[in-house]
Amino acid sequence: MIRKLSYWILGITFIVVALIPVMGLLFLEPEEEEEVIPKGPDTLQVICLAENIYFEARNQGTAGWMAVANVTINRRNDSRFPNTICDVVYEAQMEESWKTRNLDIPDNLRKYNPVKDRCQFSWYCDGIPDEIHQKQLYSKILAFSEMMLAKENVLDITDGARHYHADYVRPSWARTKKKTTEIGDHIFYRWQMQSQRDF
Repeated sequence: MIRKLSYWILGITFIVVALIPVMGLLFLEPEEEEEVIPKGPDTLQVICLAENIYFEARNQGTAGWMAVANVTINRRNDSRFPNTICDVVYEAQMEESWKTRNLDIPDNLRKYNPVKDRCQFSWYCDGIPDEIHQKQLYSKILAFSEMMLAKENVLDITDGARHYHADYVRPSWARTKKKTTEIGDHIFYRWQMQSQRDF
């Protein structure tokens, strides 16, 4: 009888000990879960890419848009170029505006403009005002740009190109590059293969 009683007490003790953590969970207030907000592409970078696509290839459809986006992204990912989309798009030789050149003002108030034909993308320094007239088309390009920057591994239809030009011009630098493809009215190039990073 004593043996049965001790087994019974041991069994009850085991059950109580096992239930203590469970009972504690029942009476604790639940911790608030942190809301996980997916990190999308930076809005400014999306706008810079969209402007570049709009001014370089707005009339070439999604293949042309994708090719310009590929080159811009390839440059951002290449240590020979700036490391943000905006810095890649707006990379240019700059000169101070005549409006501030001879004024005694702090440097942060001085105005600078790109030198004509001395920038990475011709629309930025061609002397023509960069105004977006086709708002509906620009909205589509903006959504396309956001999609391109949101994905980590985007199909590169230019085969690693970092350079391109319109098919009606023959820039001297093209002789030193390897042609990869033609899309729309653009011809795409990459550096002559020197290392694996040039792909």
